[in-house]
Amino acid sequence: MGQAAVLLPVGLLALVAALSGRAASALRLLRARAEPGGGPRPGTARLVVHAVLTALLGVLALMLVGLLVLFVARGVLYGFVDDGPYDTSWGGPSRAGAWLAHAAVSCPIAVAATALLYGLAGLHRRVTAPLRGERRGGWVLPTVWLGCLAGALFLVAFVRQLN
Repeated sequence: MGQAAVLLPVGLLALVAALSGRAASALRLLRARAEPGGGPRPGTARLVVHAVLTALLGVLALMLVGLLVLFVARGVLYGFVDDGPYDTSWGGPSRAGAWLAHAAVSCPIAVAATALLYGLAGLHRRVTAPLRGERRGGWVLPTVWLGCLAGALFLVAFVRQLN
């Protein structure tokens, strides 16, 4: 989960390193615990593409971390963050009922967000497989693009519901 949470800064640092001519630094950032000497050194364009894909996955991970924090704060810790009255709250009118209802909804979503963070870390390992001299499956890039599209649609929907 921690690997996915730092994908955005790793991708941005690798992008800056690749664009500034420090390909070895960018490669080291993107490989993430790879064995040295895994094949020919990739060119700058390839490093830039992998850095951008890493940053995009990092944005998705950042959204998931935000959701995880939100659901823990507004679900598991509901009784501490909302002083009431609980007459119109889920599970109200008592504080215990509202707290239990919010926790019952937020806990499965928090578990799903955590699982998705682990999945994003695994997807990043598969995206950067060619940098380690490994083969990348044909499903990996479409999955990244569909995930980015889903994340963008979710972000738009979330921002619109705030109004």
